Amino acid sequence: MKENFIWITNSFFICATALTPLFGQLCDIFGRRWVFLSIVALFTLGSGICGGATSVSMLIAGRAIQGAGSGGIVLTVNIIVSDLCPLRKRGQYMAIILAIFGIGVALGPFIRGVIADSTTWRWVFWINLPIGGVSFVIMFFLLRLSYKDDRSLMEKIKRIDVVGNAILMAGTVAILYSLTYAGSIYSWSSWHTLVPLILGFLGFALFAIFETSGFAPEPVMPIRLLKHRTSIIVLINTFLNSMVYLWYLYYLPVYFQAVALYSSSRAGYSLIPQALAGLPGAIIAAISLSRWGKFKSIHFVGFAFTTLGMGLFSMVGLHTSVADWAVFQIITALGIGIVIDTLLPAFQAPASEQDQAMATSTWGFFRAFGSIWGVSIPAAIFNNRIEEKLDTISDARARELLGGGGAYQQASAAFVTQFSPEVQLEVRELYASALDRSFWVGAIFAGLACAMVLLEREVPLRKELDTEYGLEKPNDNTHTDSEKAFNTEN
Repeated sequence: MKENFIWITNSFFICATALTPLFGQLCDIFGRRWVFLSIVALFTLGSGICGGATSVSMLIAGRAIQGAGSGGIVLTVNIIVSDLCPLRKRGQYMAIILAIFGIGVALGPFIRGVIADSTTWRWVFWINLPIGGVSFVIMFFLLRLSYKDDRSLMEKIKRIDVVGNAILMAGTVAILYSLTYAGSIYSWSSWHTLVPLILGFLGFALFAIFETSGFAPEPVMPIRLLKHRTSIIVLINTFLNSMVYLWYLYYLPVYFQAVALYSSSRAGYSLIPQALAGLPGAIIAAISLSRWGKFKSIHFVGFAFTTLGMGLFSMVGLHTSVADWAVFQIITALGIGIVIDTLLPAFQAPASEQDQAMATSTWGFFRAFGSIWGVSIPAAIFNNRIEEKLDTISDARARELLGGGGAYQQASAAFVTQFSPEVQLEVRELYASALDRSFWVGAIFAGLACAMVLLEREVPLRKELDTEYGLEKPNDNTHTDSEKAFNTEN
């Protein structure tokens, strides 16, 4: 059952990651509009399957479909924004989108906590059905994007890099399979962990060879995207930023519930400071990027704040005050917010306008791939620390439940308070020690990203837009006055 629990989460991440490059290529081949609408429908379908699941296998399948839709939505939104406005201005529009995202991040944990405390878990998924349905209808009527390709359906299908996508997906699946069980079910030195991990990275190497071989009709990740030093550095830091962000989001609630003993709903709204702080950081960074066109200093400041915040979180414990953890959240979220919407324009800058969709999907893959490691690496550190200090727990049943990778799953006030006061204190101190180690290592990764920024070179951000995509042209007779104004402005 513990293995099934893991895959309920990881099936989401694997599909959100593995399908990202394919979605980017489909946007070029079939146009942005129908790919986006199909992805919204996919996410809604996955949510419905999860909500109506009658078995763990059905829930895992629903999460996989939901993950594909979720990753695709984020990707296609970034691609569409890139089609609509020049590179210099993209940060501003992405910040607007992030503002909506920030509202969701702020309300999501609270709503989830209320649902967990008052009704069935199925509503965590069912709540997406009306939202997805309304979104689909609105986008169907209002999302009018240019796309002209007279080639037949078969000719378009032949453009898909089927082999490249298959190799990349297989490598991603193998690595995630390894990370799923590493440190919990199997040790990191076990062949169960090493074999799929090695095969996964060999798959990535094979993918790189195939993409540069000339056999792919249209490579899903053309090597020309990586010819600039800044492009490589930005991809590495995108990976690290995504990893640290998930690290922070996944393990902060563990502190609230297993150390501070907050209820699910209180733990949810205790995350509000990070949601509120991340948005101003993103807005300030976007305005700065648009005004001065320089991203290197923005990246350095953002990663410096993230490093400081993660380091401060390594000090949280049983007696940490509300003011302290709120300030720590604000510092960390401010750093992540500053960076989150300025990495993509930096990666897109060396790429041509014709390569923007592929550049965006490549960047999106590294961001999603970082999310996988952002769950797995801290889990390994967290579980290892739990195992190291498990003998400090005097209750045999508590030791059994916390060992073998079960500590994260058991992290709740209800679990801790079922034991005697003495054992409760031992369990809370054990969780605090594991979180201390985890956040400290997270600060090291954030510091590495901060150092990597020094290797970036500024690339001019284009002020003009030259693309065959974008809003429908006036002679399409389907545009509105507001669309004309938007085109004129950009």
